[in-house]
Amino acid sequence: MSANPIVQIKPLGFPWETIDPFLFCAHHDDAYPAGNADLGPQDSLTGRALGQDFSRKDGWSMYHGRVVPGFPSHPHRGFETVTIVRQGLIDHSDSLGAAARFGAGDVQWLTAGQGVVHSEMFPLLNANAANPLELFQIWLNLPAASKMVAPHFKMFWSENKVLRTMTDGKGCNTEVALIAGRYGDAVAPVPPPDSWAAQADADVAIWTIRMAPGARWTLPAAGGAATRRCLYFFKGSSVALSGQVVAQHAMIEVSADAIELVNGEAVSEFLLLQGKAIGEPVVQYGPFVMNTKAEIAQAMADYRRTEFGGWPWPHEAPVHGNEPPRFARHPDGRTERPPG
Repeated sequence: MSANPIVQIKPLGFPWETIDPFLFCAHHDDAYPAGNADLGPQDSLTGRALGQDFSRKDGWSMYHGRVVPGFPSHPHRGFETVTIVRQGLIDHSDSLGAAARFGAGDVQWLTAGQGVVHSEMFPLLNANAANPLELFQIWLNLPAASKMVAPHFKMFWSENKVLRTMTDGKGCNTEVALIAGRYGDAVAPVPPPDSWAAQADADVAIWTIRMAPGARWTLPAAGGAATRRCLYFFKGSSVALSGQVVAQHAMIEVSADAIELVNGEAVSEFLLLQGKAIGEPVVQYGPFVMNTKAEIAQAMADYRRTEFGGWPWPHEAPVHGNEPPRFARHPDGRTERPPG
């Protein structure tokens, strides 16, 4: 094992700092109240900067939503979004005519490619109790050769979750859920075909990790020395990495070697983002991520001219009704539902 597995430690902000091939990671953890007839919060919105509310007033934000919390229609080009919903629901709608409602452990993987407009709204379906929402949204870059591929999305339903539980010598468990990559003989669902994660040598891994109090577990070595990876320690009191104690929530960049983790006295949770760097220039302007300023200018011109296919929904923030069932309707009209 590495004598010094920690490359750097930085406090968690909003969003979380990432390293190539990742661009962005936001952890949304909102204690939404009971919902109203419009699937927004029953509580008063007075004092919130509607359309731009990141206040966390009373433990939650409206974000860019004005009636329902969330992110009304906005464009993307040149990268992918991986959205992991731990609690609550997201209603997705896009310029290709696709729609989805997903949550409670589901993952949506969206390749924006040459351009897509989508909305991500958080309907509060429970009118008689709180509506907690917790999710990660991760932006994964696309290499230059794939920046202009056709948009594509996949659903990874929680019923098909790839989960491994390891028990140490004292009977303490560590659970690893695989969104991308492999752990021993366990392999995550297949990513979209044009993703950097679909490249055999990219060594992309996206895992969530939960360690019981006092649990001892070894993070296996990455696929090669060129792989970079970060552990985001976001719940728990402390953890020791090869004997080095981290007692604050933090982004911890670690080496590619195998690393022993020993948890502290509380349940701890981590997000692992790992991959071989793409190593190309990154030029970002808001929701567009390309390789040159000229390509950004072209993205803006294309969006003004085409709106990436237009917006086929009656307003900018559609939600999908009062009934809770999850579903995905793809651009070709195929409807998918969770197994069972």
